[in-house]
Amino acid sequence: MSLNDTQTLYVEQRIANEKKSALIAYLLWFFLPMLGVHRFYLDRWLSGLVMLALFGIGTALAVILIGYIPLAVVGLWWLIDALLIPGMIRADMDDARRRYSSAMGR
Repeated sequence: MSLNDTQTLYVEQRIANEKKSALIAYLLWFFLPMLGVHRFYLDRWLSGLVMLALFGIGTALAVILIGYIPLAVVGLWWLIDALLIPGMIRADMDDARRRYSSAMGR
């Protein structure tokens, strides 16, 4: 079932109100590197926890030099996330659009 103009406007307004800020995500990414806080902000809880755990384990084991391996993994992951942040925001908006459109179509 297709939505009418008013319903479509309502859905798009809800999405605009709930949209995550790319600026905030990049600020968290830059100023709290490798802690995964930007992933928590973008509702990627599991990967944020994995990133935080790897950083903690790497930091704790850095004294015996084996900790540099998880730190390198997290560092590479952190750099790649700079390219993934816009896609994460876009995917969240698409999910919200589908969710609200299906709720309005009932």
